[in-house]
Amino acid sequence: MEIIGTNFEKLVWNEISNIPFGKTTTYKDIAIKIGRPNSSRAVANACGKNPYPIIIPCHRVICSNGKLGGYSGPGGLPKKRILLKNENNETKF
Repeated sequence: MEIIGTNFEKLVWNEISNIPFGKTTTYKDIAIKIGRPNSSRAVANACGKNPYPIIIPCHRVICSNGKLGGYSGPGGLPKKRILLKNENNETKF
């Protein structure tokens, strides 16, 4: 499957693909892991452009303050909450 996006988006999506089932990380943590520590907002934007929201699990990325942030996948933010709960995530949303 060829994923179409900018080099930055692909870098973000690749890193997000490494988040284990049932775990979450933050936009800031992803930014740090890809070597762009001041790019939290750009990471969030890349999540919003994810063409495969279940395969590339952007729902596992949340805000540093513990809030969910956004979700552009089908069903929006309520679906993100359901996906995280279905993964038995220990964080209460």
